[in-house]
Amino acid sequence: MTFYEDIIPVLKDETFDYKKWTTKKMELANKHALKTIPSNIDILLHLPDEQVQLVKKKLLTKPTRTISGVSPVAIMTAPSRCPHGKCTFCPGGINSPWGDVPQSYTGHEPATMRGMRNDYDAYLQVFNRLEQYVLLGHTFDKIEIIIMGGTFTATTPAYQEEFVYGTFKAMNDFSDLFFEEGEFDFPKFKRFFELPGEMYSKERAVNIKAKLLEMKPKNILSLEDEHQRNETSFVRCVALCIETKPDWGLLKEGNEMLRQGCTRVELGIQSVYDDVLKEVHRGHDSATSIKSIQILRDLGFKINFHYMPGLPLTDREQDIAGMRQLFSDPDYKPDMIKFYPCMVAEGTPLYHKWKKGEYEPIGTDEAAKRISEIMPDIPEYCRIQRVQRDVPTKYWEAGVDRTNLRQYMDQTYGINSRDIRAREPKGRKVHWDKVELKVMEFEASGSLEFFIAAEDVSQDMIIGFCRLRFPKEFLRKEITEDTALIRELHVYGTATAIGDEESINVQHRGWGQKLMQKAEEICISNNKKKIVVISGVGVRKYYEDKLGYNKEGPYMVKEI
Repeated sequence: MTFYEDIIPVLKDETFDYKKWTTKKMELANKHALKTIPSNIDILLHLPDEQVQLVKKKLLTKPTRTISGVSPVAIMTAPSRCPHGKCTFCPGGINSPWGDVPQSYTGHEPATMRGMRNDYDAYLQVFNRLEQYVLLGHTFDKIEIIIMGGTFTATTPAYQEEFVYGTFKAMNDFSDLFFEEGEFDFPKFKRFFELPGEMYSKERAVNIKAKLLEMKPKNILSLEDEHQRNETSFVRCVALCIETKPDWGLLKEGNEMLRQGCTRVELGIQSVYDDVLKEVHRGHDSATSIKSIQILRDLGFKINFHYMPGLPLTDREQDIAGMRQLFSDPDYKPDMIKFYPCMVAEGTPLYHKWKKGEYEPIGTDEAAKRISEIMPDIPEYCRIQRVQRDVPTKYWEAGVDRTNLRQYMDQTYGINSRDIRAREPKGRKVHWDKVELKVMEFEASGSLEFFIAAEDVSQDMIIGFCRLRFPKEFLRKEITEDTALIRELHVYGTATAIGDEESINVQHRGWGQKLMQKAEEICISNNKKKIVVISGVGVRKYYEDKLGYNKEGPYMVKEI
């Protein structure tokens, strides 16, 4: 009996305990005199096909990746130059100390390295990430595409079209290739990706790339046709996120992002102070930030701010006041936020100022203090996405010296926050008889917003929410004076296959419909006649089949 045959009864045991899993693997590896302990991926690949479905949930190795119910796929655009030049803190771009790398990145981020390995080809990157999700045992039928690499909207229209097209075609081709009558064909997947085998073999990588590049130019359609394919694909794009700067996030760019299928914008605000923005050569002022936020909101986008504590010309008091302003000033009020303390990268203009003693970045403890201090001010409608960049600290010359700043903050100062992330289920059992709908009304970007949340009030747990907006400006023909916007509908839970009736997770218990019903009630009471939803391409059928919405332009709409 081999190790892999020996491990099957362990996985099938009803008393299986993941905490003891590594110990059991070590015991069996020793028994079979293996030089290394097989990874979960190795075990999954060596299991008989009929066993895979039975045990893959037990081998789900990174639950935090899909705890929100959607599996993220981050892909990186090719290195290019920003039209305005370069921010003084920007580590990447053409001719950076690390070579030609995407703008604002170092080349050492996981997504950047994956991009490099795949020649920054969107089609190859998406296939690569989906392959990894299969091997990790993840559900991957609901995908959030995150396009990284700097100011995407500043690249040429032709490049944008090619990149987004490749993204959707990859999801659709992956679905067509490996799904047969709705079932994932694991044996075919293993044959295509030459598994089991040496995972990091250069020969294997070359062979797979050749197969994909042969597939990529076949059956070329328009982007709109690929969108239509994706509506019924087994790998659906439920959200598409694009990075940009405020000066490249105005009406023209917003309309183009809508056409591409974008639902969320990562917006580099960085500071609320004009002198600071000018000092770091940001290329825009705070008025442009405010206008961009308002336009993007009025088009229906969700907005994730990027903000940098510790920039030049800001002391502790200014930093804290600036971060507080984000949540008190109606011109800002982010749906989500990433706090990126300013770091010093070799070769940047900021690096030379630091070397001359003209600038001193904040360190780990000071960054933790500043961000921790404003945590209680962060409202329930906002989600803190990150508090530090995903780059090994050895690649920075000065600044925060750890990547787990959030954990350090919690351990040292305690994170006193009621933001969305702090209250997500994260695998906890929901007390369904204690779930209530709550509505928070507030002003943002010149008009009213409603944050409608389904909460387990016994545990202060949010299980889903809806963002409803009455637009300030009516920027498209689909959006009239009596129109309301649904900017986001989200229900939490570990990623669950669409239509999986046996799931006991939060998703698919009808809470999406209940949240939408509440939004419609609010609209009717405010004399609105039409609801416009910004929907991920792969969620359009949900709005059509379950809620009675119809496609109009890039939106799903309903007369009420």
